[in-house]
Amino acid sequence: MSINRNFPPLKNDRLLKAARGEKPDKLPVWIMRQAGRFLPEFQEYRAKHSFFEICQTPEQACEVTLMPLRRFDLDASIIFSDILVIPQALGLKVEMRPGVGPVLPDPLTIDLLPTLKSEGAVKRLEYVGQAINLTRHSIDGRVPLYGFTGSPWTLMGYMIEGGGSKTYSKAKKWLYGYPEQSHSLIGLLTDVIIDYLVMQIEYGAQIVQVFDSNAEYLNKKLYSIFCLPYLKKISVEVRRKLKEKN
Repeated sequence: MSINRNFPPLKNDRLLKAARGEKPDKLPVWIMRQAGRFLPEFQEYRAKHSFFEICQTPEQACEVTLMPLRRFDLDASIIFSDILVIPQALGLKVEMRPGVGPVLPDPLTIDLLPTLKSEGAVKRLEYVGQAINLTRHSIDGRVPLYGFTGSPWTLMGYMIEGGGSKTYSKAKKWLYGYPEQSHSLIGLLTDVIIDYLVMQIEYGAQIVQVFDSNAEYLNKKLYSIFCLPYLKKISVEVRRKLKEKN
């Protein structure tokens, strides 16, 4: 699928101005989970389609992304996707179970680390870019469109725990007991994330966000070793790669 970058002019740039440190005419309003489990039209749509079917089908992801904009006067939109599409692209099975949430039935172990398929991972995630491109045109310039990813540590936590956790003790055990393998995994995820965000921007995302949702489970020392350097690398490398391409 070719990238159609002939986008309609942006009519509301409040959020982009705020992100650049400029002063918008009004405080921009944006809600992270805009598709919202509470929306009756979303619930009706989900009854007919599985979660990851929606994520992986650009037309469906676009439709769900647009639902909140039809109801509310928001200042941005975020593409309907999930942070765990990256572990999927690396070869791990991810299921979205009703009442439970995301589950990885075969969590990552030290022995399985070499089996992760990083080569071609971003190509396998191109459906997210296609959804962004389609949605950007469908929004017709009404508001800017977010792309996003999970942070390396947050993805690592889900991959090792096999889903969400109240302690992330298994993942933290890697940090203490297997620091070399932990850096290897986090480094692999960082490289994939960099190219994934660049791909989203190339397809039309006007702003991207890294969700470090599980950072709270680490103390300051662990965060400074296993999170912050990689987040800085993502920020620097995404900008560098985009500059090279342009």
